[in-house]
Amino acid sequence: MGTAYTPGLKVTRWTQVTKVRRLPIKGEVVVKEGDAVEPQTVVARAYLPGELHIIRLRRVMGELEPVELKEAVLVKKGDAVTKGQVIAKKKVFFGLFTTKAESPIDGTVEFFAPQSGDIGIREKPKLLELNAYIKGKVTKVLPEEGVEVTTKGALIQGIFGVGGERQGIIEVVVNGPDEVLDEKRLSGDIAGKVLVGGSEVTAAALRRCEKGGAAGIICGGIRNEELTEFLGYEIGIAITGQEEINTTLIVTEGFGKMAMAKRTFELLKWLSGREASINGATQIRAGAVRPEVIVPLTEEDVPDEERAEKDELQEQQLEVGRIVRIIRVPYFGRLAEVVALPPELREIETGSKVRMLEARIIDTGEVVSVPRANVEIIS
Repeated sequence: MGTAYTPGLKVTRWTQVTKVRRLPIKGEVVVKEGDAVEPQTVVARAYLPGELHIIRLRRVMGELEPVELKEAVLVKKGDAVTKGQVIAKKKVFFGLFTTKAESPIDGTVEFFAPQSGDIGIREKPKLLELNAYIKGKVTKVLPEEGVEVTTKGALIQGIFGVGGERQGIIEVVVNGPDEVLDEKRLSGDIAGKVLVGGSEVTAAALRRCEKGGAAGIICGGIRNEELTEFLGYEIGIAITGQEEINTTLIVTEGFGKMAMAKRTFELLKWLSGREASINGATQIRAGAVRPEVIVPLTEEDVPDEERAEKDELQEQQLEVGRIVRIIRVPYFGRLAEVVALPPELREIETGSKVRMLEARIIDTGEVVSVPRANVEIIS
């Protein structure tokens, strides 16, 4: 059979990272190729259309005919209006009373439909500014869309995370990769810090970090019930990153109490005191996105031998004896050793025929059969 390869998580002191920074709509790029940027440097901006508010005049002013509505409306398409401004009024009951409608917002009149009696007023456009996220150099400009920013340094990818992009100073708050990050470890000032734990983090510690202004937490594992308690709801593992939390969480090993890989822990200790850009966004399915920790470094920071180019393809070769992590339920996050790579296609529950592998779960010894696409190698 041919050689098999599988994607792997990166944990490296030196690599090149390029991030595409793209606006959700057409806008303006405000930097040029070759510019040096900091994480908070604005690289592009756009104006998002404001929310459209529809005022039902017939509900507010009574059942008026289209001709009467035309006479009553005091504004036209394109007019700027302020909150509380009278946009329509009409004398009724032989001129004894006046009925009127006011604008609920500051905005611009977008339309008036006399047949339905509706006026549409759109809020002012909202400025959206896109920052560079990492310290680096603009290596490509995408006209009206965004840029590519490139840096060199350390990259640590996790298996799962929640919370969006943030920056902070790395600080290790446990003594070893098998220790729990609980409230007792958080006695000092944690504002703006990316805190490194060991085997797991508790919900109480997560709440303390959020209250204390910590930018993020990196740990080996987390129990599902602790994550649910912190978020206030049970979360799916397919797509994350949009949670309304103030502290980003990155898990490097999986669910449960799982000691952080020694190599990862030692690298984070070495990076302590440096500023990191982190993102908890995770997408397990097609177009996989991994939570990440990026720390820009210079060539002077890293020994020559660690900056030598590696054969990435060879590192990701799938073979008997390789240690892999399973990334699908019911074994999500479990580490296993590949014991066989059967060449034939096998049918799975969905009816598809795929190539499988057999692996021995490290902590239980159980041998399981899983699709090759459902595992990854930590490179």
